[in-house]
Amino acid sequence: MAIDIDQISKIIEDTAAEEVMPRFRTLSDGDIRDKGRGDLVTVADLASEAVLTERLAAALPGSRILGEEAVTADPSLFEQLRGDSPVWTIDPIDGTGNFARGRPVFAVMVALVVSDAPVAAWIHDPVNRRMVTAETGSGTWSAGQRLTIQAPDGLDQMSGTIHASTFARPDIAAQIQRRRNLVNTLKSMSCAGWEYLRLVHSEMNFSMFTRLMPWDHVPGALLFQEAGGVAHCIDGTAYRPTRYEDQGLIMAPNEDLWHALHQLLFGEESRAR
Repeated sequence: MAIDIDQISKIIEDTAAEEVMPRFRTLSDGDIRDKGRGDLVTVADLASEAVLTERLAAALPGSRILGEEAVTADPSLFEQLRGDSPVWTIDPIDGTGNFARGRPVFAVMVALVVSDAPVAAWIHDPVNRRMVTAETGSGTWSAGQRLTIQAPDGLDQMSGTIHASTFARPDIAAQIQRRRNLVNTLKSMSCAGWEYLRLVHSEMNFSMFTRLMPWDHVPGALLFQEAGGVAHCIDGTAYRPTRYEDQGLIMAPNEDLWHALHQLLFGEESRAR
């Protein structure tokens, strides 16, 4: 199965230019609604997902679509990830809260999954016209340059983000709260896409997430891994698209630093999880 990375990049860029950017900072109150727990959706999310669904399906006949907004309406669509057909994951606007408030920190995220394994990924920052792509075994690329994770010498030199509040399981949230001050944490961008952009550009070194929706993390985890980083669930096993019900994903520059960070945050307590 051959995928033209540049063709898909153009589909994403064109869709963002047509459906997302014209609505940025022009939304009315009626264009925004709350899906629950402060999770917003706008007319731009819905329009972007509809266009991406049509164009990506046409680009790969026989493929299926797992879009964030479609899954909100029909959670049974998650089961597509367990089949053999190629599946596109789509986050039409990651960081919708920022987008709705006029803050220019949002992204369009797409990945292609086959048999529960990511094979290609795209994160597009339409405000700054940045596109980062990856294909399994071919590295992570942006503006013609291959990106490589820069690993600090030790844990004490690492900085990053920890997302363990609204959607975290109570015991994990409590554990992280007890140990958060042991690591150098940065302010969250409230956009997983931007956190991954910071990771692959080595602007920060680690991140931990506790809500693992595939459209949020399949693209970013592949980009990070293809740039040389490590992404494991908190039990130390490999992250896969179907692990959306798990409660922890940790990214670090290499295996040694991953285990050092994991030990610092969870220690022996994680072994029972």
